[in-house]
Amino acid sequence: MAPSAAVEHRALDGVAYRLAADLDLTRPATSVVEVVADGRLYELTAGPAALAEAVAASLGVTAFDSELAFQGGTLRTATTSEYDAQAQQVENPTLVVWQGRRFSLVTRLYRAALTDVLLLLRTLGIAEHDDGITLSPDASAGTRLARPATVVKEVPTLGLVEMGRPTREHTVQLPPWQGASVPSGELFRDTLSDGRPFFVLSGSSVWATIVPLADTTADRVPALVDGLDLRAVG
Repeated sequence: MAPSAAVEHRALDGVAYRLAADLDLTRPATSVVEVVADGRLYELTAGPAALAEAVAASLGVTAFDSELAFQGGTLRTATTSEYDAQAQQVENPTLVVWQGRRFSLVTRLYRAALTDVLLLLRTLGIAEHDDGITLSPDASAGTRLARPATVVKEVPTLGLVEMGRPTREHTVQLPPWQGASVPSGELFRDTLSDGRPFFVLSGSSVWATIVPLADTTADRVPALVDGLDLRAVG
């Protein structure tokens, strides 16, 4: 059966991933990337505009401490207080939200004032596109991506799909047996530490993991992937 739907999602490193299949592809996606700035590692997550509201609500944030126009969007920050049981001390992480027209970018910084937030974000080169947010780190300022960004998308009946550019680190993780040939590459089945099955799709331009969810029949995943066209398009 020919694919009846197709979508594209832009990762934070600028790579766009196209999915086409006879499946429900309407759910939004998020992108995650790790950034190294001034020798420190930061994790940033981008997604639909509602992502920022959901993260704020989960942290009990009902109002932000600051709001200003920044790099074509709106930047908001809120400092919260939480007890770190392992360290036995109170931490005051700052929730940082950049809101564009359709998408938002979220991170949390520890022991950071507003000036620290601005210094970091000014080196990231935030830009919003029709299919997502991208970052263009300023290498001259000592900021770079630690590794390729990933895109995570829930596809009903298939599962949770995490996709990114293949790396040498991925290649050495492949099982020693040959995978099943599918249009997007080779499909491997393996088992998580808790005994649940998961799948790895290794292609020339995409590395993806597929974790079955409650509505997924694991034995049907290979057939569904056989009807999936997944590729990096930019």
